[in-house]
Amino acid sequence: MLFFALNGSETLGQAIAAATGFDVAPHEEREFEGGEHKARPLVSVRGKDIFVLHNLNGREGASANDRLLRLLFFIATCRENGAARVTAVVPYLAYSRKDRQTKPRDPVTTRYVASLFEAVGTDMVMTLDVHTILAFQNAFRCRTLHLDTRRLFAADIAARMPEGAIAVVSPDGGGVKRAELLRETLEAVSGRAVDFGFMEKRRSGGVVSGSLFAGDVEGRQVFIVDDMICGGDTVLRAALACRQHGATAVNVLAAHGMMTPKGIGVLGDAAIDGITLTDSVAPFAVPTAALAAKLRVLSVGPLFAQVILAVHERRPVGDSVSP
Repeated sequence: MLFFALNGSETLGQAIAAATGFDVAPHEEREFEGGEHKARPLVSVRGKDIFVLHNLNGREGASANDRLLRLLFFIATCRENGAARVTAVVPYLAYSRKDRQTKPRDPVTTRYVASLFEAVGTDMVMTLDVHTILAFQNAFRCRTLHLDTRRLFAADIAARMPEGAIAVVSPDGGGVKRAELLRETLEAVSGRAVDFGFMEKRRSGGVVSGSLFAGDVEGRQVFIVDDMICGGDTVLRAALACRQHGATAVNVLAAHGMMTPKGIGVLGDAAIDGITLTDSVAPFAVPTAALAAKLRVLSVGPLFAQVILAVHERRPVGDSVSP
């Protein structure tokens, strides 16, 4: 087995490797004039089980497009040079938000990205908390593994669970299933009843609307869970609604903290008491002092390490993978 972490994903790569004791295999990436590039493994991949880690979130100096292409080219060169199997380990999968047509002539980018992975000979795509799991699973013809954070978040909440009633809330209708799974897992871990709620959300022309709130959060400490945070508007709307309905405290949970400068300001709002993210996306935007005081970061390195080893050894992957 060989595990590679492409440039820009080294920090999480080291965390994954450290959790199991295997090394990050050496590779080379070179830039050419005109914006072209190449990457190659520096050890033989012939007959090996290959895992390639790369996050596909855009960041300064590397767009999502650039990072996707580098990963695809590296997978292709591993296949070209005789790899027995190649698994793409993609904690954040770019373009998964556009998984269906909502307007005439809309693209379905989730399916297009799946076709690209398949075209270069990817045997498996492993990812974390995609936007819509059913769309992800249906888009790919190669094998997929979808890891989720509900047990990671539930264990963290249970370890510091506040006194009194609590509730899990989805900030929009599309995330209801994700929030319900976290609620069920938290009840199982803590042995306490956990209430539930969700916020209505409609988006058209870049404008978010919807004011319906369902669920009883009065007198409860609330945990709003989403797959990602970018601008922060969605979770702030839900946080303000929870406050208006009597929540005593509001915490936000998200797997992918792709915070824009706007998002940093939004999440600093007094309506939000705490923010818990994972290290799936790095580096984080530099937080303000107010945001830094609220922020907690949980590592997904051990989770990915556990599943990677299970896949390599052809063992059951356990209950960290969504069915």
